Amino acid sequence: MRLCCFQIHILRIIMATQAIIDFAAGAVGGVACVLSGQPFDTTKVKMQTFPKAYRGFIHCFSSTFQQVGIRGLYKGATPALIANISENAVLFLSYGRCQDVVRYVCNMEKGSNLSDIQKASAGSLASIFSAMAICPTELVKCRLQAMLEMEASGKVASGQKSTVWTVVKTVMKTDGPLGFYQGLSSTIVREIPGYFCFFGAYELCRSKFAQYMGTDKENIGMLPLMFSGGFGGACLWLVVYPIDCVKSRIQVHSLAGKQEGFRKTFMGIIRTEGITALYSGLTPTMIRTFPANGALFLAYEFSRKFMMEKVGV
Repeated sequence: MRLCCFQIHILRIIMATQAIIDFAAGAVGGVACVLSGQPFDTTKVKMQTFPKAYRGFIHCFSSTFQQVGIRGLYKGATPALIANISENAVLFLSYGRCQDVVRYVCNMEKGSNLSDIQKASAGSLASIFSAMAICPTELVKCRLQAMLEMEASGKVASGQKSTVWTVVKTVMKTDGPLGFYQGLSSTIVREIPGYFCFFGAYELCRSKFAQYMGTDKENIGMLPLMFSGGFGGACLWLVVYPIDCVKSRIQVHSLAGKQEGFRKTFMGIIRTEGITALYSGLTPTMIRTFPANGALFLAYEFSRKFMMEKVGV
């Protein structure tokens, strides 16, 4: 009995250590993702929320650079770092735990290997938790990124310096703590199918590389790993981009007053601007996805492997 209790205690320590490692590795991946892809994300948000203001990706990118310099392209980088660190830390922590849930549902032994579809299902389930973590910081990020256009359109007063703190104070003053969760339903609707495609495509691509190279998925090398991450990101955005466009509209335009919900915003865009408006900003998103998500998974996998080896798990 004592031996059994000791084994259970050791197992709990190992599980807790793995959870901490997954959390930390996800945070490292989030930092890498932001630093490599923030200028493209800023361009995406601007084109989503003000599609008629720019002729295309190059025009938006160059206009932003000419008006406010490189700092303008990294506008919202602080909340973006907080958002991505919190999202990916929670996402990969939940991903590991949700894999155990999938094993339980499928009557599989603990620690057994999951198929690519089963891992995709675990990622989809984990995204519900990450959506709760990312929504407040993503709202602040999107508002900072599109503040220049909001001022130019007269929807908010100009001349006031926009910082993370001023946006946070405005949200608290006008809507209270729940104001940070404007666009939450859109975020959840985006995340669930998006991360099914994200993890599914990533694992499938790694499996194909491993099969072609005659090795296992953990030893396919740096470039195939980065390509697999980029491919997963590309599949995610191709599926959920219109939903993300609606989410950005809700989070940015709610700065000027009460914003309609997901369904009314979605139908309003189609009715007044056409379905192509839902894909405004897709070009910088697809350009961004390979370096950003490649860096995300590279940083995650290598930091996780390093920490696992150091603690001997």
